[in-house]
Amino acid sequence: MNVLLLAPQPFFINRGTPIDVLLVLRALSERDDMEVDAIVYPEGEDVTLPHVTLYRVPVFFNNKGTRPGFSLKKLWIDFFMLLFTWKMVHQNRYDILHAGEETVFIAMLMKFIYKIPYVYDIDSSNAQQLIEKCSALKILAPVFNYFERSAMRGALANAPVCHALAELCEKNGSNKTITLHDISQLENPDLPKTGMLTEEIGVEGLILLYCGNLEAYQGVDLLVESFPFVTKKNDDLQLVIIGGIPEDIAHYKKKAEDLGVGGRVHFLGPKPFSDLDKYLAEADILAAPRTKGVNTPMKIFPYMHSGKPVILTKLYTHTQIVTSKEACLAVAEPELFADGILELAENPELREKLGKNGRAFVEKDHVYSAHKRRVDELYDWIKNKIN
Repeated sequence: MNVLLLAPQPFFINRGTPIDVLLVLRALSERDDMEVDAIVYPEGEDVTLPHVTLYRVPVFFNNKGTRPGFSLKKLWIDFFMLLFTWKMVHQNRYDILHAGEETVFIAMLMKFIYKIPYVYDIDSSNAQQLIEKCSALKILAPVFNYFERSAMRGALANAPVCHALAELCEKNGSNKTITLHDISQLENPDLPKTGMLTEEIGVEGLILLYCGNLEAYQGVDLLVESFPFVTKKNDDLQLVIIGGIPEDIAHYKKKAEDLGVGGRVHFLGPKPFSDLDKYLAEADILAAPRTKGVNTPMKIFPYMHSGKPVILTKLYTHTQIVTSKEACLAVAEPELFADGILELAENPELREKLGKNGRAFVEKDHVYSAHKRRVDELYDWIKNKIN
């Protein structure tokens, strides 16, 4: 089977959707019945996999630093992605297009012209993301929802990343839906705590750690705003934030200082993904305070796999898959989120219990073997359907 995969992201870089793309490519590369061409953005590290050929979109006047979510820069690159995809489809025989995010609309056009079916790989709702990015676009929500519904309905199969998006697919008339849940990729979840992070920040105490980008939807505002309520009742806990670009780090550092907690909030900037297991091992509590979107953040799976207790916002983005048996679920308001942090900080027995339960949850169905099984289920179905 010849597959053309469209991934409108820098590839490979260590963040959510590009990691999902790599996992799909890895699973497909392990099948002897697959030959995959993958078209990605110009930015990123090359990846070599059997049965996979990587193509980078040739773009005029392109600068590095493409951020997650909608942007005019992405639209510019996607225009060239359309042209390059059209050229590839015209020159080659593909059995299926595997399209992520907004490239599903390119796939719809290719289906119309060349009658090639497509799989819609859904990491987030494009319609919802546009409205959340710019509230002025809310008036156009019916239009965005129409196009998203058409994309899901026109797909041979939909591959959402979580239950909420699977429910949206079914609501919109999906022909076939197979959920490709995110997984943990920790190389060594059993690393011991060495004190490395305490030495790096230069302060003793329990460590509350956040790892990830600092985009607004991640809830870093909530996390920083909750910390003054924590420091009023706890003299020990330190908040460490890993990730972000310089502009975002400066913004949140000023916010922490304005709230009077600058000395207890430490920004370390981005770290290599290969060091994630080392940093998680140093934490006492891990935080995923996402406040927007319905897709479950990928970070919660390595978080829980580390065996450390995790605090999450009590929103459907998390509760669709995690219960209070595996993590601390706190209301997404600063004072109430702080209550959840304090409960964990002051209760070592609860931390140990949630850590054990979280790890068991991930090892059951959120490791690579489970992901490979789901991708194989999807492509076995596709192969039978188009033959």
